[in-house]
Amino acid sequence: MRHPVRIELWAILRLAGPLIASQLAHMLMVLTDTLMMARLSPEALAGGGLGAASYSFVSIFCIGVIAAVGTLVAIRQGAGDVEGATRLTQAGLWLAWLMALVAGLLLWNLKPVLLLFGQTETNVLAAGQFLLVLPFALPGYLSFMALRGFTSAIGRATPVMVISLGGTVANFLLNYALITGMFGLPKLGLMGIGLVTAIVANCMALALAWHIHRHQAYRAYPLLKGLSRPNRQYLKELWRLGLPIGGTYAVEVGLFAFAALCIGTMGSTPLAAHQIALQIVSVAFMVPAGMSYAITMRIGQHYGAGQLLMARLAGRVGIGFGAAVMLAFAMVFWLLPNPLVGLFLDHDDPAFRGVIELAVSLLAVAAWFELFDGAQTIAMGCIRGLKDAKTTFLVGLGCYWLIGAPAAWWMAFHLNWGPTGVWWGLALGLACAAVSLTAAFEWKMKRMIRSEPGLRRFESIQAD
Repeated sequence: MRHPVRIELWAILRLAGPLIASQLAHMLMVLTDTLMMARLSPEALAGGGLGAASYSFVSIFCIGVIAAVGTLVAIRQGAGDVEGATRLTQAGLWLAWLMALVAGLLLWNLKPVLLLFGQTETNVLAAGQFLLVLPFALPGYLSFMALRGFTSAIGRATPVMVISLGGTVANFLLNYALITGMFGLPKLGLMGIGLVTAIVANCMALALAWHIHRHQAYRAYPLLKGLSRPNRQYLKELWRLGLPIGGTYAVEVGLFAFAALCIGTMGSTPLAAHQIALQIVSVAFMVPAGMSYAITMRIGQHYGAGQLLMARLAGRVGIGFGAAVMLAFAMVFWLLPNPLVGLFLDHDDPAFRGVIELAVSLLAVAAWFELFDGAQTIAMGCIRGLKDAKTTFLVGLGCYWLIGAPAAWWMAFHLNWGPTGVWWGLALGLACAAVSLTAAFEWKMKRMIRSEPGLRRFESIQAD
């Protein structure tokens, strides 16, 4: 008889693997866009980066809201409610389209806001070029995320990985073609990069929709039937859960934007070192991000089936394994900082010596930073699997902005620790979130198990 911990760990990893690969594929798409901007000109990189940052902030909030689709479908799937899972996915698609419309209108009218925040006219104009076509990516991108939540919630994440990897390759080839004018194509500059992103995002959504429509595994979920008549009750349910998730994503992104602003006042060398270290950390973060999503699905399924002890076991296994993985990343950051920074900068170029030295010192802090960030991200996924996003939002808001941000500012400017102080402040805020969220998950599970003892089915599962 296999041990329940092994069974649960294997189930989580089988779902998390494709999702982690999908996360990395999306990150490669963003990196490709940045590299293509750099090929145009420094001005294009600055203006395009401003437009990309604006788009990223808006889209991250929308993605957070859409993340509710996977959670609620997993709960319905665990309860055996196929009809509810289908209707929730349909409502998720409608919510994706509505948010894409609102977000697009916002991005097309962003110029006055950017100028108000002191951005130069040149950069704002370049950002406007990039954002001219890019918002057309949102309907496809958010639809893809809704369908990704649905198919992951029923235990089929591999199609998401395959389509994401294909999209990454297509994004690079089309970008390169429109930047260099291959095959007689026009050189469209920043607008071309935005156009490629829009084309690829919509094609990825269509590819996943086609796969779901054609594959036998989805026959019980007729998504096209009744799609033209969205259910308001399910839309409200998605919005109630999704809004605090989107809010949590926004406050965390805001924390890192605050850190960049603090370091930006110290000069170009600290800011460059911060960006390099953050890129390295972001790659490693894709692992707990994918695991968090998988654990949300797994706990949601157990919760929907009334298997509360199994839900708690899944959470504990996920948090423990995730912490072990992040500890391994921390060891890499401690032992191999120079080779990691060398992937981005030439150690033999004296112009980068100051940036390299500072980036290496930041990676020493990043070892702790990454451990806490991974743990708090997975703990958030555990709590969301119990259909609770308000707790994660309130804990995130408090730990990020009442502890992390003030500590970063105080350590950097009052203790004169500079960029390292900013990173220690971030690590402190993330550590607070990791401890608080893990404790909150344990407390919620203990209370639920005590109040509903009739739902304990762990022993019967062990007997099987």
